[in-house]
Amino acid sequence: MSIDIDTARRVAHLARIRVQEEDLPALAGELSGILTFMEQLNEVDVDGVEPMTGVTPMRLKRREDVVTDGNMQDKILKNAPDAREGFFAVPKVVE
Repeated sequence: MSIDIDTARRVAHLARIRVQEEDLPALAGELSGILTFMEQLNEVDVDGVEPMTGVTPMRLKRREDVVTDGNMQDKILKNAPDAREGFFAVPKVVE
């Protein structure tokens, strides 16, 4: 598939990218190259290939899901720069 200059101009407009008129032919060529590569990828047989997020198998570290006693409001509020009446105090941002 080939992209013409008018299509490149429209894509740039939709993407909110300012492209100078003299740069549009180069942009059209690059977009055509991308589409050609995508057409090549569509020819690859991926039947039976499991989807993956990376090329190396990795497992995230996990911690045990244990119930804690909670009830540490005083300890937590000691870390706050400003706490009042048992709550974090933040500056007013909306008038």
